Amino acid sequence: MNRRDRINIRRKGSRGKSRVKWFFGLIILLAGAYWIASVILPSREHVTPEWQSTHTQPIFANGELMDWEAVGSGDGLKLPLPVIQSVIDSNIRYEEDTKSVILTTSRKLVFLKTDEKTGKINNKPIQLSFAPEEKDGILYLPAHLLSEIYGAEIHEDAQSGTVLLLKAGDSVQNAVVQSTSGKQDSTVPLRQGNNIHTPILADMPEGTNLRILDTKDDWYYAQMDNGYTGFVQTKDVSLGELRTVPLVEQDLSPAKEKWKSKTVNLTWEAVYQVAPKPASFDAMPGVNVVSPTWFSLMDGDGNVRSKADNAYVKWAHGKGMQVWGLFSNSFEPDLTTEALSNFENRINTILQMLQYAKIFDLDGINIDYENVYTKDGDNLTQFMRELWPLAQEQGLVVSIDVTPKSNSEMWSAFLDRRALSEAVDYLIVMAYDEHWAASPVAGSVASLPWVSSSITRILEEDDVSPEKLIMAIPLYTRVWTETEKDGKTVVSSKAIGMKKAKEIIKEKKLKPQFSKETGQNYVEYSEDGALCRIWLEDEESLAKRVELAKSFNLAGIATWTRSFASAEAWNVLSEISE
Repeated sequence: MNRRDRINIRRKGSRGKSRVKWFFGLIILLAGAYWIASVILPSREHVTPEWQSTHTQPIFANGELMDWEAVGSGDGLKLPLPVIQSVIDSNIRYEEDTKSVILTTSRKLVFLKTDEKTGKINNKPIQLSFAPEEKDGILYLPAHLLSEIYGAEIHEDAQSGTVLLLKAGDSVQNAVVQSTSGKQDSTVPLRQGNNIHTPILADMPEGTNLRILDTKDDWYYAQMDNGYTGFVQTKDVSLGELRTVPLVEQDLSPAKEKWKSKTVNLTWEAVYQVAPKPASFDAMPGVNVVSPTWFSLMDGDGNVRSKADNAYVKWAHGKGMQVWGLFSNSFEPDLTTEALSNFENRINTILQMLQYAKIFDLDGINIDYENVYTKDGDNLTQFMRELWPLAQEQGLVVSIDVTPKSNSEMWSAFLDRRALSEAVDYLIVMAYDEHWAASPVAGSVASLPWVSSSITRILEEDDVSPEKLIMAIPLYTRVWTETEKDGKTVVSSKAIGMKKAKEIIKEKKLKPQFSKETGQNYVEYSEDGALCRIWLEDEESLAKRVELAKSFNLAGIATWTRSFASAEAWNVLSEISE
């Protein structure tokens, strides 16, 4: 190889190395450009929200896209029932058999029917511009009703068809876009994520209205009027008013207003075949409510049987006491099932009770439903939701009696105490029958620790306000008789009032002993070869029950039943107001 050839070979090698250097330089340059574009320069990619391709009239609540869409527009806008139940009121009832819709608040009972422009509010006819309609198996209600009944705010964006739904009580942080570039007609990006490298959902001109849903680092999660929801830098936003959607006014009813600064001291009047004679009653200092057991369910259609007595009402009012007529389900579970099964039967009962309240000048209605199938619990709660607004309109106090919580299907499990407390003025806890008439073992009707635990559970587990809770006290006890048979103890019992218990103690010369376990006085004696045991209700136990109710700051006390009380009991019970 000559010298010239060697020189050419060296030149070719040099050019190859240059090309490699140039290639790697280009890669570095491109990598640098990509790094600048991805790390330094903001993304200019634009995307459209997925819901735009799947929804024509999407509904948003608190920035969340609902599963169902709206129909209609303007005054004819209608919203799907599942959305309304999810966002506004889960208790709206749709009874498919009769195509009936029932909406309830503490002041209003609204009844509508599918495809009908007539309805009722508090049993008074109303005319609707647009009827509820069923479409593809979903019921749609006129949107304007939600504003009128619940105070909901509904914003409809004409351009996108989007509906923004806010319920009364929701807080809204309003804001507007402010451009920081200083350029005329400049826009601010609304991005998919809280990063300038995420795609842009919308270019927002200065002055665009926003609702701030959340804050993350230096970004706001915000929603435009058209439903577009994404992230905008805090520097590009000017915060406005933090506004709360006004609640519908819920002033105390005239009936409840009377009790705002008072403590309830109620006694039930057990009325059987013969009307009670008030002239024979002991004085009852402190008692401000009597509740006679006058009304009961008569049949599955919801008709009401009455044993009411005008003379008794006149006597009670003359003594300054209110009368809350008690209505029971006759403790008949099958009748109860039928009477609660549909709106027609429930409203039949309600309207009859309201009519009796007018005829007999009652001040309230006390509901006592016992021996009820668990499956009927929701219908009982619905009955109370429907009764309460109509009763309040008539100036009546509404209360319902509930048992302490237990696993008993027919006597406890059917009661939704939390929901019931939201549909009445008072929840009265029948804090007795810890050991019931047929109990397999003898024991106190209501030991103090058991009562305290029963009240605590309802207050804490069911979040019932103590201002709505009344503690019912037994004015009776039981004589438990224990006999030995085939090596086993057989127990029977008989209920007696306070007067009879005193007579037994005197007759048998018994000396009561205090039981720390129950917080009550206790006696026992032998009779006909059997052991008789009594956990006493006396002035001492009543005083402790009154103190217990006061320690919980409850709305008051109730007692079952007047005829069981000793004359001295009323003075002790009157201390609830001191």
